[in-house]
Amino acid sequence: MNWAAVDLNLLRVFDAMMLELNTTRAGDRVGLSQPAVSSALGRLRHITGDVLFVREGNRMVPTARAEQLAEPIRAALRGIEEALGRIASFEPATARRAFRILGSDYFSTLLMPGLARAVRESAPGITIQMLDYPSSAVARLLSDGAVDVAVDSKSEMPDWVASHRLFRSRMVSIVRRDHPVVAHSGLRPGERIPEDLFCMLPHVLMSMDGSLTGTVDHALKQQGLSRAIAVTVPHFHAVALAVAEAGLIGNLPIHFAERVAPLLDLDIYELPFPPPPVDVMLYWHSRHGPDAAHAWLRDMIGQTLCFPL
Repeated sequence: MNWAAVDLNLLRVFDAMMLELNTTRAGDRVGLSQPAVSSALGRLRHITGDVLFVREGNRMVPTARAEQLAEPIRAALRGIEEALGRIASFEPATARRAFRILGSDYFSTLLMPGLARAVRESAPGITIQMLDYPSSAVARLLSDGAVDVAVDSKSEMPDWVASHRLFRSRMVSIVRRDHPVVAHSGLRPGERIPEDLFCMLPHVLMSMDGSLTGTVDHALKQQGLSRAIAVTVPHFHAVALAVAEAGLIGNLPIHFAERVAPLLDLDIYELPFPPPPVDVMLYWHSRHGPDAAHAWLRDMIGQTLCFPL
């Protein structure tokens, strides 16, 4: 191998390709055009004597040699990042950088409007990308460097994951404002829905995998009750739309419900029983602790998602 021909940008391109398996997206990650990424890959193939990536449909599949190189190169880049992060300053007004945030539609609805406004005002060269993955993927994506931070409900994490509590949430029910059954019951918005009415109404459930049960169902079962699930959808915003259009009842996190209810003519009610509180956390890899840019991003997210506990 000709070590004199290796530079840091080639390794960054390789790492981005291992994460994205697409030259355009890899270029977006490292701030290069697609032709520049292709050129860098050509140099790497010459240096390593291996094709590294083979096209398979719309993606590039790594060779065995590329998979062998992936973790050592990523570890080397992390070491350089950590060393420079301890001394590097960060000037938001002049910085040009992309940050990736992991979070569901619930969190993107609460976070992105305010964060986008604040970033455009103070750091116009910064790009913010929000990705939606299951909670089970948080640790893996942080470890791989695929995301910079994650906003998610509190759960068990590896020791190397740092965290900060952003706010505390709870579930509430939403119903269309002119729902005839609810109106006939005399129930007023903000009041607790009686168990019989709650179970009588057809429900829309937010379920990523199509499961027909949620945390509410466990509580109902303890009371010898059950509800009828009419529809499942993979996102909270779809729950709100189904409630508004189809006359169903649904459950949403309180802050999300307060954001969308006025827009869709929905009323908010308390569940038949007090739901357990849920802590919403900001997660990041501890290796980014001393990085001034990451600290700035975390501070911006904390200021945006600032709700009473």
